[in-house]
Amino acid sequence: MSDGAEGGGEAALGGPPLRARLVLITGMSGSGKSVVANAFEDLGFYTVDNLPLPLLEQFLERPLELVPGGDGRIAVVADLRMPGFAEAFPAMRDHLDPAKVEFTLLFLDAADEVLVRRFSETRRPHPLAPDSSISEGIRRERERMEELRGSADTVFDTSEWTVHDLRKAVYEQFASMPGEVPSMVVNVVTFGFKRGIPPGSDLLFDVRFLDNPHFEPGLRRQTGRDRDVRDYLEARPEYFELVDRLTDLLLWSLPKYRREHRSYLSVAVGCTGGRHRSVAVGEELKKRLDAAGWPVRLSHRDADR
Repeated sequence: MSDGAEGGGEAALGGPPLRARLVLITGMSGSGKSVVANAFEDLGFYTVDNLPLPLLEQFLERPLELVPGGDGRIAVVADLRMPGFAEAFPAMRDHLDPAKVEFTLLFLDAADEVLVRRFSETRRPHPLAPDSSISEGIRRERERMEELRGSADTVFDTSEWTVHDLRKAVYEQFASMPGEVPSMVVNVVTFGFKRGIPPGSDLLFDVRFLDNPHFEPGLRRQTGRDRDVRDYLEARPEYFELVDRLTDLLLWSLPKYRREHRSYLSVAVGCTGGRHRSVAVGEELKKRLDAAGWPVRLSHRDADR
């Protein structure tokens, strides 16, 4: 597999890419194609799922025209949900122009018993056997996909892989630079417990033990973004001790979350109303994490309520 400079590389003087780097992801239903598509998206590929057959043919013939303005890296998911795909694709591949497209066919597979278990766990019918057994659907699909599997440039057998293993395999084989790991988005949201905990929070910190500016004359209508509120909190030693400890914990744990190939981490900081203490702590955490090389997306859910 050639690197990005040879495939989706750019023309001289920073121009548009000279050739697309296109990966077609196919394989058995239940083998992990959705996970793989998300991993390619994390790497910065323009990712498309389940195009109609005529559009797939256009994509393969002139991908840079259909996806202008990018870096030329494209991933397309195509399988037997697309009527006629298995029969039509070999001829499409034969007509690819290597001057325009660096092409890779990635096939995902898994043992039959593993696929049966995965379908049973999700309680979804097999797309080729909606009215019969999962095993029969797998048999039909394997027969129709046999030629594609044999012509694949790369085969991932996901039978024993976790989703983390699968994402890691994509990163290792298809990243533009050796060792490239997609950046992890860190979302910090401040909130008030009286309005509920933000859904999807990965880490939750309760800062209600800090003195509450709400009860100070002149501070109630302000928020933790205002200097007077910050001065009030910063005058108390436990405020900076808290921020120091939270910063240390996050700087220690964030690399470990990224090591698990997480694409985002949501950190929730809460006080009673979500206007003063949590907002001030969130602002300080963002400043410190940004300075340490972990850009933060900060939102104050309840500060203006």
